[in-house]
Amino acid sequence: KKQFPMHAYKVMYALWGLGQMCLTKYIVVVDEDVNVHDTREVLFWIGANTDPARDCIITRGPADVLDHATTTLGVGSKLGIDATKKFPGEGITRPWPPVVRMSQEIKIRIDQLLRDLGLK
Repeated sequence: KKQFPMHAYKVMYALWGLGQMCLTKYIVVVDEDVNVHDTREVLFWIGANTDPARDCIITRGPADVLDHATTTLGVGSKLGIDATKKFPGEGITRPWPPVVRMSQEIKIRIDQLLRDLGLK
């Protein structure tokens, strides 16, 4: 659970500092209510909660020797993405908007409409 500004960055660096986790090229940190096993949901929150200049970090470190994308054997870059809701002190000067969710009734109606249009 995010508890303070920049907490996601602390999580990223902590994970990269754990044994074989140093070979992980990409880490995305999301809020506790996001289902990390649902790729679509994670991608939604990356799009909804990130500004690439503010919320992405590229760093260098150990890389898997089998990773042929690196320019140097065993050394490569890593990308960390903070897809959490932002706290004051994280570059936000306005209130963070509430999450808008569709009711189950609306979801059912939309699904039916998409089927009627041959889109689902």
